[in-house]
Amino acid sequence: MFSLYNSPYPAHDSACAVDLYPESNAGLSPVAGEVLDTRTVGCPDREYAVDHDHLIVIDAGDHVARVLHVDPAVKAGDRVAVGDPLGEMVRSGFFGRWVDNHVHLEFREHGRNPYRASGSLPLVADADVTALPWDGTGTVVETGPSHAVLDAPTAPPTDGVAADFTAVTTDDGRPLDGGLAHYTGGGVLDGDIDGDGGTDGEPVSFLGDEVGDRTGRHVDWADVDVLANGERITGLSLFAARADAAAGVKLVTRPEAGDPTFAVGDEVDVRIAESDDPVRLG
Repeated sequence: MFSLYNSPYPAHDSACAVDLYPESNAGLSPVAGEVLDTRTVGCPDREYAVDHDHLIVIDAGDHVARVLHVDPAVKAGDRVAVGDPLGEMVRSGFFGRWVDNHVHLEFREHGRNPYRASGSLPLVADADVTALPWDGTGTVVETGPSHAVLDAPTAPPTDGVAADFTAVTTDDGRPLDGGLAHYTGGGVLDGDIDGDGGTDGEPVSFLGDEVGDRTGRHVDWADVDVLANGERITGLSLFAARADAAAGVKLVTRPEAGDPTFAVGDEVDVRIAESDDPVRLG
């Protein structure tokens, strides 16, 4: 699975980074090229996370790639192909407890400082993402200390031609991505980068309620709460999932903040409500 918006890291605010989730903990290279440098970098102090994160800089030809959250088993001068192991992924303080290990990828122009957090280029995922309608209901199939995964929605049977990925849909049929609404914004995965498709200021509706305003692909979340069986939870983690799995719907629950807890087999009904005090984590 992958996500352009589901993170508080600054590069994700404008879809200048993508998080890639391999099936194992091997951090596989998303690009081909020559490793220019590796660095150990600081990260926020979290009790569930490692003390330090890592940066791998790769000359990918037309652009320089920045890879984070992988403990490098490569060094400067090594050449890598797409899919080669770069090292083991790490649990970083840059992402929440409910986030699975992943490879963070950005691109920037040659000559731009590859070590700064800002300066990367906007990305468009070259993947077929089918938006799946969802009525907000599902059964819990997995739980963790701060999350619960639902079994719905699922892709309907096809005639043999399936999309690469699926994501839950806005009410007007666009794939939705991001941390709703515990991060300040999310996005839609339809390629309208700058809003020239007439989307500036367009309201975005999800599960029958307005959840934000759209400019280009970006959505600024409105002041809303996510309710699960009538109780407020921290939010929803939305992303593009492999088409042969359930779509990207994960309940973000923090018991330490008073969120309810769920068990495998629980039936859940998710709704959106206006809020005077919305959860905002980044």
